[in-house]
Amino acid sequence: MKKIILGLMCFLIGINTVAVAEDVYSEYFPSKDVVLYSKATRSISAIDPNSTDNKKTSLFPGFRGSNQLVIYTNCFGKRTGTNEFGAEAIVKDNIVVALSGADSLIPEGGVVISGHGSAKTWINKNLIVGSRIYINKDNNTITAYTTSDSYIYGAKECLKEVQDVMDYYIKEDKNYNKKKIEDCIKSSKNCIKKAESHPSQVKEYSQLAIEYANKALSMAIPYKDSELRGVWIRPTCKTKEDVVYVVSKLADAGINNIFLETYYHGMTIFPSKTMVKYGFTEQNPTFDNLDVLKTFIEEAHKRNIKINVWFETFYVGNKRPESNKTSILAVCPSWSNLTKKNYESEKPVQCSTEHNGYFLDPANPEVQTFLLQLVCEIIYNYQPDGINMDYIRYPQSSIPKGIGSDSNAWGYTLYARNEFKSIYGIDPVSLTPCDNCWQAWKDYRRDKVTCFVRRISKICRSNKINLTAVIFPNKYSALENKHQDWEIWTCNDYIDGFTPLFLTCDPYTASDMMKGVLRYKNHKTKLYAGLFVTFMNGSESDLIRQIHEARKLKIDGFSIFDYAHFKENYITTLKESICTKPPQTNKKKKRIKKKRSKNMTTKK
Repeated sequence: MKKIILGLMCFLIGINTVAVAEDVYSEYFPSKDVVLYSKATRSISAIDPNSTDNKKTSLFPGFRGSNQLVIYTNCFGKRTGTNEFGAEAIVKDNIVVALSGADSLIPEGGVVISGHGSAKTWINKNLIVGSRIYINKDNNTITAYTTSDSYIYGAKECLKEVQDVMDYYIKEDKNYNKKKIEDCIKSSKNCIKKAESHPSQVKEYSQLAIEYANKALSMAIPYKDSELRGVWIRPTCKTKEDVVYVVSKLADAGINNIFLETYYHGMTIFPSKTMVKYGFTEQNPTFDNLDVLKTFIEEAHKRNIKINVWFETFYVGNKRPESNKTSILAVCPSWSNLTKKNYESEKPVQCSTEHNGYFLDPANPEVQTFLLQLVCEIIYNYQPDGINMDYIRYPQSSIPKGIGSDSNAWGYTLYARNEFKSIYGIDPVSLTPCDNCWQAWKDYRRDKVTCFVRRISKICRSNKINLTAVIFPNKYSALENKHQDWEIWTCNDYIDGFTPLFLTCDPYTASDMMKGVLRYKNHKTKLYAGLFVTFMNGSESDLIRQIHEARKLKIDGFSIFDYAHFKENYITTLKESICTKPPQTNKKKKRIKKKRSKNMTTKK
């Protein structure tokens, strides 16, 4: 009954109503037997922000602005909707139960503390799992207490988690090897006992208990031979030796797929005849003395690693076209995508919500022909294992909610307007979200992207090349904000696999996003989880947890974004079990030998 009343209050009073259990508003006073390690207070920028009350941040995801500390409650929605440039802490019963990075699930009756810039620094410095939180509504501040109880709580939660993970795989596999894991669990339990009985050394013993639990967690998820284990790479190699070093390092780490950024910022990493034909820059000048694509494919295949060409389809970077007279948009400015408010512009237009980048117009047949020719050149000359389409969409734009609010929407190029007018008898510039033809205008742009996917699919299928695409996991957001209709692609079997990026460190948020893709994709379309943990500087355990969530959902593998952030600590953790094939036991060797002997007898 209490939940129903709370929901009605949120609806009647407005979105800024704070639906939080009252204990988070009760000031905390540590008892005498508790050691207080730190107490930190900071002002709150907003609670459940929206575009009306926080106008300066209306363009930012989650309405969280620069250096702001924001509190999200259930009245805001299901998730925070924030981007990857911040930090978040999930709070239940006034205790931090998890540290995340972005777009966290908001717990029922709890809150998410979210920060960017200096607020992110404050969160990282002052909050741990187990910290107690107090929100003062009178002076709009938040106070975090980290005590001896906090450290013991955090250690016990880690231990409970690894036990749950181990129990899951024991049920999955009767041959599951748990010996080393149980040894670490035992050591972790002993440290917690010491922490509870030695008040002056609580922090040291609790942290040691967490280390043992995390070690156990890294060993708890077994190796899976059929799983795709990938990494996205923007190459910086200038010599063959550099390439050999990178590929060898990844092979040793157990990686079996590389997503190599081959066409990005409107340039290629190989000398391209297609680019020359159009008068564009032949090859990214960084790689003038090396065919990077050829070298990567040769070295990767020697080590049984597949190369997928990571291809930035409609994105051409954020450098002004005039800075390079042979850039794509310097040579062909009419290929630029345009917003409604800039539809008359003769110069390319930047997208402020996409790192001030420039985009090509998917509706323009010349653009599609050029990109298809470039893909064909790659396939015919290099025979990669796959094509991974990125930026296979329109630029980001907010969902129009009224007259004039669609001024920043994209697709208002001369070609698109003329073609749409020839079909429907109306210039889309004159349309508003209230008009009958508005849906047709949205469908027109979505169909242009889908048309390109269909065309590239035919080329890949005829050459036995695996085709995957980077998509936005929320189907509705992808449709409305980017005109990316990936449900049509999978239903029509245009695509072999999806590689959505999950921009979060929180395993439950990542799992929720994975389920969103699984809900709408064809069973034949593979799903490879794009994990952003390393880019966001999350913990090794965060990475393990997300892989575990992917395993629970029986998806086809994962890829890490990206090589530049794939540091040794992550590699070491993955090599404990997930990416290391265990040696065959004597029993397995005997079974294989017996099976081979039987097969030979049958042939004779």
